[in-house]
Amino acid sequence: MSVKKHIPNFITLLNLASGLIALVYAFNTNLQMAFFWVCMGIFFDFWDGFFARILKVQGKLGLQLDSLADMVTSGVVPGVAMYQLLANIADLTDDYNLSIDNGYLGLLPYVGFIITLASCYRLAKFNIDERQTDSFIGLPTPANALFIMSLPVILNQTGGEGLVFDFLSNPFILVGISLLSAYLLNAEIPLFSLKVKYFNWKNNKIQFIFLIVSVLLLSFFQYFAIPVIILFYVVLSVINNMTAKQANG
Repeated sequence: MSVKKHIPNFITLLNLASGLIALVYAFNTNLQMAFFWVCMGIFFDFWDGFFARILKVQGKLGLQLDSLADMVTSGVVPGVAMYQLLANIADLTDDYNLSIDNGYLGLLPYVGFIITLASCYRLAKFNIDERQTDSFIGLPTPANALFIMSLPVILNQTGGEGLVFDFLSNPFILVGISLLSAYLLNAEIPLFSLKVKYFNWKNNKIQFIFLIVSVLLLSFFQYFAIPVIILFYVVLSVINNMTAKQANG
């Protein structure tokens, strides 16, 4: 029995294990630690594919296992995190008269799980979509998970005041973010590949622009930059698609 063919699958299981730990923290409303473990899961998610290609042991089992692990780390956990954000708004502010008595806390927080449903649909579609071998159509679940999981971390960084705090403690905004997330996951929007095949400006101009802007945003704004970078990736892809169409006549 060849050991090397099991190495990528073992790394994928580390992704799943990270997602399960993140899920425990999310259930206990420790969304900062949940964010950390989601990042760990995404880290392992990158390396399982890398080692599968290097060791030339890519197969159907690895593909399915990867999607199942991503479903937990990048699908279930963000949904639970958004549920917790919506359910605990009453503890952050009394601006919206939220309580179990008026029905809000009994129903609306479950809207957060639309992120999980959309992630599941995207992962299933990805496995049978032959167009997404070198790039993506719709936002990948790990990128979406970073987008959603960064929100409670940013909220914690605000110190309970300011424009960003007001924005992220608004239930209508959070519902809108949930719906936007579900849309971006499954939208027919081609997104450029982040893989750099040739280290030259001509062939990787858009990747280098994205990388430079992302590094600058992270340097200046830290956690606050994460959702901006994800949205910038989508917007830059749309601009790139429009430019390519015009160039091709």
